Amino acid sequence: MDIAFRTPPHSTTTDGAPRTVGVEVEFANLDAPSAAAVVHRLYGGALEPESPHRCRVTGTRLGDFAVELDMRSAHPSKAEAEKSEAGKAQDDEPGALKKAVDGAVEALRPWWGNIGSLVMPFEIAAPPIPLARLAELEPLFAALSAQGAAGTDASPLFAFGLHLNPQVARTDGEYVLDHLKAFLLLAPWLRREIRVDPTRRLTGFIAAFPVEYAVKVVDPAYRPDLDGLIGDYLEANPTRNRELDLFPLFAHIAPETMAAKLNDPHVRPRPTFHYRLPNARLGDPDWSLAQDWNRWVAVEELAADRDRLDALGADFRAFAARKALDGWAAEAGRRLAV
Repeated sequence: MDIAFRTPPHSTTTDGAPRTVGVEVEFANLDAPSAAAVVHRLYGGALEPESPHRCRVTGTRLGDFAVELDMRSAHPSKAEAEKSEAGKAQDDEPGALKKAVDGAVEALRPWWGNIGSLVMPFEIAAPPIPLARLAELEPLFAALSAQGAAGTDASPLFAFGLHLNPQVARTDGEYVLDHLKAFLLLAPWLRREIRVDPTRRLTGFIAAFPVEYAVKVVDPAYRPDLDGLIGDYLEANPTRNRELDLFPLFAHIAPETMAAKLNDPHVRPRPTFHYRLPNARLGDPDWSLAQDWNRWVAVEELAADRDRLDALGADFRAFAARKALDGWAAEAGRRLAV
């Protein structure tokens, strides 16, 4: 399927650099070394196996890729690895019992990974890709499918996602708020277009924003400062498991505010939107990365048009007041087509 990648209204950052997009895709039926070999064949670089369940492909023409089982307990953390190396280099070694326990834990990790791979997905995390080069990732999806990688549709048990991490063009509160408003307005339409897998909905990893919160935020009169925006967001959404996760972005642009309100070591500050909604439909010949990217671009296009954003916000609130939001996906789609 040959679909052109659309360019969002803002294709550069405030310093004029081209914006980038991080892409993460989950799959089953293909282990980390095999998937890493596909990446290496397509993009070059150096294969660097770290464990049976984690590999890296560094120095490719697109940057460094990571391929791993999406299961933390199958991998030693960076801190654990550094601690282990330090322990080997020091004369003052830890006690025999502690060494034995640590050694047993590390020995068990591959076994945990073997068990986990029966139910957990493997994941390829691509490096940040310039917008103009996103099409270079399409052959990866086709090659993974050809090697037998299975996506969301392959089993009722597979709740596999495609995550897009578009770098923000700006980091001011107005820009972030406009994109949040646009997403809340288009989320029902996005869910309908994507046909979000039922298993993925049940897992709770991509929970919809509360209706009451959406009604509040899309109000054209809702224009808090950045601290107010973050405070309202965290109060209504004390979780990373939203269709559009803003925790990484907020942690990047307001680290002190986030540190005072949230204690979650899993949040990594990044100047990106973390868009988690799309299915990973590897193996489906009618699916492409461009389809889901272009749907995201519709969000950015709406965010860049304040008049249209405010008009849809007022209409969304009217639909909600009439308890008619079941019809909003169709209405949003109709308005996008105009």
